[in-house]
This record gives sequence, C-alpha cells and structure tokens, in this order.
Amino acid sequence: MDLDALVVARTPEWDRLDRLVRRRRLSGAESDELVRLYRATATDLSTLRSAAPDPETVTRLSQLLGRARARIAGTHEPAWRDVARFLTVLLPAALYRIRWWTVGVMVVFLAVGVVTGVWVATHPEALAAMGTPASRKEYVDQLFAAYYDPGVTFAAMVWTNNAWISALCVATGITGVVPVYFLLSNAVNVGAAGGLMAAYGRLDMFLQLISPHGVLELTAVFVSGAAGLRLFWTLVDPGPRPRGRALAEEGRALFTVALGLVGVLAVSGLIEGFVTGSQLPWAAKIAIGLASLAAFWVYVLLLGRRAARAGETGDLELDRAGYAVATAG
Repeated sequence: MDLDALVVARTPEWDRLDRLVRRRRLSGAESDELVRLYRATATDLSTLRSAAPDPETVTRLSQLLGRARARIAGTHEPAWRDVARFLTVLLPAALYRIRWWTVGVMVVFLAVGVVTGVWVATHPEALAAMGTPASRKEYVDQLFAAYYDPGVTFAAMVWTNNAWISALCVATGITGVVPVYFLLSNAVNVGAAGGLMAAYGRLDMFLQLISPHGVLELTAVFVSGAAGLRLFWTLVDPGPRPRGRALAEEGRALFTVALGLVGVLAVSGLIEGFVTGSQLPWAAKIAIGLASLAAFWVYVLLLGRRAARAGETGDLELDRAGYAVATAG
C-alpha cells in the first residue's frame, strides 16, 4: 500500500470529520455526515494498522475517532446527576423492594430481644451469667451511661463500626448463616442489657439512652439483615430468571442498599454522638430519634413506591450492568 497516496486521498474527509467534531451544533444532515465519516475513517484506521502501521498517522486517526465517538455517543452525565439519581431513585427503590423483609426481620429481632430481656430480669441464674454482683452494679450505675460520651470521635467510631458490620452482613448474605447469626446475637445482646438494667430498676435509663439513636440504628440493622436474607433467598429460589443472572441483579441492587446504609448510620452516629449523651431534655432526645425514623420511612415509602412503579429495582442501568437475554416467565 502507498501510504502517502492514501493520506493525500483521504485527508480531505479526515479534516471534514475534524471540523464537524469541533462544531457546537450540527444540523440533521451534518449529523448523518458525521456518522458516515466516522465509519469511513474507522475503516481507514483498520487498513493502516494492518498494511502500513505508520505511528504518526495511526495516532492522529485514533484521537480523531475518539473525539468523534464521544460526539456521537454523548458524554457521561455529570457526577452530581449520578448522585441525585442514586439518592432519589436507586436507593429508595432498593429499600422499598425489601420493605417486608425488613419488617419481618424487625418483628423477629424485637421478639428475641424482649424474650431475652424478660428472661434475664426474672431468672436469677440468667442474671448471674451476666457477671458478678459488683460488676453488674458497676455496669448499671456507671458504665452503661458513661459509654455515650458526646463528641466527634465517638460519633465517627460508632459510624464506621456499624457501617462495616452492616456492609458485611449484606455481603455475606448469600450464605444465609451470617445474617441470621448477626441478627440473633445483636438481639440477644440488646435484650440482655435491657434485662440487666430492668433487674436493677433502671429500665427507664436504658430506654432513654438507647431510644434517641437506637430506633434508626436498629432499623439499619434490620435493613442489612433483610438485604442479606433476600440475597440468600434469591439463591434458593431465583424465579424465572437463570440463577446466575438473578444473583447478579439482586447483588447489584442490594449493594445499593449497603451504600445507602452508610448514610443512614452516619445520621444515627451523629445522633448518638451529639444528642444521646447531651444535656438536652429526654423528651427532646427521643423526639429527635423518632423524627429521624419517620423521615427514613417516609423516604422509603414515598420515593421508593414511585421508583418501583417506574420499574426501578436499584440495579444499574442496562448499558452499565450489561444486557441480558430475555427469559420466559
């Protein structure tokens, strides 16, 4: 192949493609011409690479085609639009889809916690298992309240710890065992602490200290457990979808939940770090906790229902997740 002759013959079209790419607005005819020249130039580049791989010409055409491809396909939306879509569409849709799983987990968790608390408070042998009389009294009189030390460091510690545990619960949900162990152990621990406080007549302090942040924090625990169990159930019963495809779709959607819980637990951590241990009246503290819980469920039910009705699941769009072959059913 005569490289010089090819360059001379094709340069006018390459220059024309370059001018079209640089224009801010194109007419319909110019858009069609842009696509035609893009295809022709791509063919020229392929020919040059196979027959006469001149580095300078290949680089020039590669850059030209890259800019033309971006002009034809369009550029990616700004990052803030992705964030807005995540917060207003993907996350509420994913949370809405597992709302009944969340409620189910909450009912079982609270039942286990209450039963454990009543058992510890009313059975001396169970109370004795909580430690020596001196250590139990120290916990009730000093350690339980002292834990809630206001400040940025405490809030950050609570947030990172809870976010890590919740993400781990979602990520290991496919096992079916880890979420159950995580939920049951937390329910027993919370119930036992409440039972210990009740045995010493300090149940009011327990509820006052745990309610401001706990209603939202425990809701995040319920959601993470629900997401993990939902993933496990998808493995057991994928429905009409192939099991691998079902797990991929649910896994991506539930990863959205894990990311969202980071924000939920950040709010809970701020309440725990700056409200629970503060000097505010207890009524105000509990009102703040209940308001945060109400805001969460309003967000899930209103935005989530709207997103779900629009066909959103919390999964990525097809061009990012990868197109799948349609299945019957």
